Amino acid sequence: MHSGLNISQTDPRPMYAQIMQQIRQRIAAGDWAPGQELPSIRALAAGLNISVITIKRAYEELESEGAIETHHGKGSFVARRPVRPDSRHEDELEIHLTAAVGVARVLGLSFEDLTRRLRKAQRDLEKQV
Repeated sequence: MHSGLNISQTDPRPMYAQIMQQIRQRIAAGDWAPGQELPSIRALAAGLNISVITIKRAYEELESEGAIETHHGKGSFVARRPVRPDSRHEDELEIHLTAAVGVARVLGLSFEDLTRRLRKAQRDLEKQV
């Protein structure tokens, strides 16, 4: 399975966090369905040319969030039960949205301009994944 995940050396976040975010996005978008097998830790590490430990940390944290399930000897899979977004992520989203509205006001952007830019940001992000 080709993961399609990418690591950016210019991204200030740790590599494991980049991996976690991209896997969450794939799951949320429905690209990776419940029960679908994820790339093995070793295969993903080799494909991204990074440490097995980095992938292992990402998978362990995703499992603790309930986004994936790991079955010893069988591999890791997208969780079969839907995952309710963590309230910290919802709180973080609210903070960023409020900040974006504030910056838009300072720039004199209309709600429509802000919405258009948000849609563009979403398209740009989807191209990366």
